[in-house]
Amino acid sequence: MTIEHRSSGKTIYKVERKGERRMREFRREFLKMAGLGIVGSSVSLLDTTTASAQEARGAQESTSGKPLFFDVRSFGATGDDKTVDSTAINAAIEAAAAAGGGTVVFPAGRYVCFSIRLRSFVALFLQQGATIVAAASPCPGEATGYMDGTYDAAEPNTAWDAYQDYGHNHWHNSLFWGENIHDFGIFGPGIIFGKGLSHGGRPTPRGDYPFYLAEQPGVGNKAIALKNCHNVIFRDFSIFKGGHFGLLLTGVDNVTIDNLKIDTDRDGIDIDCCKNVRISNCSVNSPWDDGICPKSSLALGYLRATENVTINNCFVTGDYQLGSVIDGSWKRHTDQAMHSFSTGRIKCGTESNGGFKNITISNCVFESCRGIALETVDGAQCEDITITGITMRDLRQSPLFLRLGARLRGPKETTKVGTLKRIIISNITSSGAAPLCTNISGMPGYMIEDLKISDVFFHQHGGADGEIAKRQPPELENAYPEPTMFGNLPATGLFVRHVRNLEVSNLEVMTEAADARPAFWLMDVDGADFFRVKVPRQSAAAAFNLNDVKEFRAFGCKYLKDAAYDLSSNRSF
Repeated sequence: MTIEHRSSGKTIYKVERKGERRMREFRREFLKMAGLGIVGSSVSLLDTTTASAQEARGAQESTSGKPLFFDVRSFGATGDDKTVDSTAINAAIEAAAAAGGGTVVFPAGRYVCFSIRLRSFVALFLQQGATIVAAASPCPGEATGYMDGTYDAAEPNTAWDAYQDYGHNHWHNSLFWGENIHDFGIFGPGIIFGKGLSHGGRPTPRGDYPFYLAEQPGVGNKAIALKNCHNVIFRDFSIFKGGHFGLLLTGVDNVTIDNLKIDTDRDGIDIDCCKNVRISNCSVNSPWDDGICPKSSLALGYLRATENVTINNCFVTGDYQLGSVIDGSWKRHTDQAMHSFSTGRIKCGTESNGGFKNITISNCVFESCRGIALETVDGAQCEDITITGITMRDLRQSPLFLRLGARLRGPKETTKVGTLKRIIISNITSSGAAPLCTNISGMPGYMIEDLKISDVFFHQHGGADGEIAKRQPPELENAYPEPTMFGNLPATGLFVRHVRNLEVSNLEVMTEAADARPAFWLMDVDGADFFRVKVPRQSAAAAFNLNDVKEFRAFGCKYLKDAAYDLSSNRSF
């Protein structure tokens, strides 16, 4: 049967019914193998001591006579941390694919590799003690890297490359990559170590590793990169120093990412223009960039939303030294500039052309990083988002940042301002956050709509003086979106501008130090209900500052009288 991409109408692949039977057999055999492997290394199926028999046949056979799994050593891989093993590993993968599917097994060892090419119906299993080490890329000015090797060439540039960074536009120049494939995955407790990959950023030290220029031919840029794939599972392994992206998935549907540990020098997990994605039980330390980041760029050459996504039971941070989360030492950054910069958050954006729809972020822990960000600045419809059950400590910027802007990085004739609406945020605890409060900012004429915030505790550093309380932050409609973009904000709890239909209930704001700013600063808001909110008692500042606010109500609030105003301009109470 022929499967077509619903958005573009393009034919993605053709599968005969016998392929479906192969996939059922592959799943059955893999589950059998994975289950036995978890029991213990003494099980002969994954026992590395039985290699001689495998080498004689090239692959272990199942009772049906079909290959059950493919040991990379049977194809010439050594795992000695010196020999380049990628040629042998690719041969094992091709053999599994030629057999109609199978599992390629990596016994304990350190496998130095350039590009590894993933295939349909082929799973990779990294045993305990197995590490895939990215070989050294060519240094600036050199044509080859380790042992005169190079990573696969990046794809040719396209007309739409200008609308996102270099790393988003290329996939083949990676340690692992796949394009137009399906029904595959990487499993097991081993490690992917992107030692020789470029992080694609500025030539500043990020751990004790050489700098590689991402755009240079032969350089590896990402740990895992996929384009136009479906039915993908990543489970149980770790990524250390993952390059520009630990995982970059573009146009990939039906994805499960579960129980990964990522300790990296740029982004952790980026899902771009993807549908039906489950990210769960992952730990990400990404001091220099975002931890988990849905995007919707133009990297595919057409608009496609990221939708039907759940992110749950994850831990994100940005203040631990590279590698210290995976090795369990949990060493904090000692450099004050790095301490202040720490990123490590969950963010939708910044690339936001196609849209974000039907997304839930739940039961996640943030530590020593930035808060949650929802950003649509390139025309995306960001709609139907639920955020609940979040605990945050020691945040470096705003606990929540919602931004509808007009950077409009896309074709001028078709890229218009997007939408940000139907957002529900509940059950949030934030303690020890930096002076920046939660920032909810639309633009004149373009409102954030239908926002509900409930059962939230914001504990902020506080300590701002009266001059900050008087600030009127600039609009900066075209600027890159960050919580710091407006400078100091004149509120301790919520800064709200250009919003329609806001409901806030059971929210408390507390400051560590006395603060001259109001808890809530509202401007150009059409419809705002505040119910059972609490503000800092030690502050002499007003609880609310209202400017051009219509249909405002505050009721049931401790220490405050009920209030209702049809229209409020420059009112404080």
